[in-house]
Amino acid sequence: MEQPTLADPPGGLANDEAKRRGLRKMKLVALSFLLGATVVFLLTSWAQAAGWPGWVGYVRAASEAGMVGALADWFAVTALFRRPLRLPIPHTAIIPNKKDQLGGSLGEFVGTNFLSRQVVRDKLRRIGIAGRLGRWLSQPENAERVTSELSTVVKGLVTVLRDEDVQAVLEQAVVRRVVEQPWGPPLGKLLEQVFADGAHYKLVDLMCDRSYEWVRDNHSTVLRVVSDRAPSWSPKFVDAMLADKVYGEVLSFAWAVKTDVNHPMRLALDKFLAEFAQDLQKDPETMARAELVKEQLVDHPGVKRLIGSTWATAKGMLLTAAEDPSSELRRRVREGLRSLGVRLVEDDSLRTKVENWVEGAAVYLVTNYSREITTIITDTVERWDAEETSRKIELQVGRDLQFIRINGTVVGSLAGLLIYAVAQLLF
Repeated sequence: MEQPTLADPPGGLANDEAKRRGLRKMKLVALSFLLGATVVFLLTSWAQAAGWPGWVGYVRAASEAGMVGALADWFAVTALFRRPLRLPIPHTAIIPNKKDQLGGSLGEFVGTNFLSRQVVRDKLRRIGIAGRLGRWLSQPENAERVTSELSTVVKGLVTVLRDEDVQAVLEQAVVRRVVEQPWGPPLGKLLEQVFADGAHYKLVDLMCDRSYEWVRDNHSTVLRVVSDRAPSWSPKFVDAMLADKVYGEVLSFAWAVKTDVNHPMRLALDKFLAEFAQDLQKDPETMARAELVKEQLVDHPGVKRLIGSTWATAKGMLLTAAEDPSSELRRRVREGLRSLGVRLVEDDSLRTKVENWVEGAAVYLVTNYSREITTIITDTVERWDAEETSRKIELQVGRDLQFIRINGTVVGSLAGLLIYAVAQLLF
């Protein structure tokens, strides 16, 4: 299986070619120093053999040491990337042979020196990320930019989600969650609080008002019901008189219930509601009936249609609001982001809280996932092709390394000259 190679960044081919030309040029310069030292060494060796004056020895010693230094540094630089002269010399071609160990060492170095808790905390504190974020968000154009990006994300998410999947999630996450919880006790406790606070009185008033109005406006209906219930042998005029009397009593009763807040009917209703609230919490039969009603309600097809239509409506509203820059949703998000930015700049306590949150999140990540982060480095280096990796690294740093060869030639020459001069003085 072919190993992956280092990827070239955008525009990297032209940049690599320029670096390659620079590397070749510096190699020629370094080689010229070596050749120059070699030529001087050969000429001074001939001159010294021919009996030239003593200064020739100094030049010969300097050129000889420079030549040795140049060769030694050429060997050292070349050994990093390949075997010199393709000879199987131990401890050469270090980068191709030690690529995986270098990747592991690099990952360990990054994990120890860059992904430690203290380093991350110090760096985030020096950055002052909350203050910078606040100043950036407080600018209207930046708040608009973030809002636009969020709108794009929302549109993408809403478009990708299938309606049937969302409906299934809502049924599982919402409806089934509601089904799992008993309705009786919490509903009874809620009703008990409502009745204790008297919040139900307006509803009772409305029921009494509507009851009275119905009786008042349905005189003929009441008369007909009473007449239909009368015996067949009863005279019609007696039935009419009796029905009219019953209607009057019913109307008076409805009016009394409507106008008297302390009417026995109202008090009996309050007592019934209070007992019903208690039964929902304590009476097994009432709680069982509440559960039965709950199951019938949840399983009703209309509830499922309601969930589906609710998502369809919400989806349409979200898409419309996300696409319209002047929509209320985007305006509120934009203003909220801007307001948050201003608060982050002006409110020291909020800024401190946000920075503590960011520091806590970053420390949590490096504490629990630094190993996974450094593994990215080691695994990536292990997948690289060894020869290609060596060539890439040499292309990046090889030009600077040629100065080592040049310096080796110059420093070697000076060292050789010094050693030769000291030897002449001493001996």
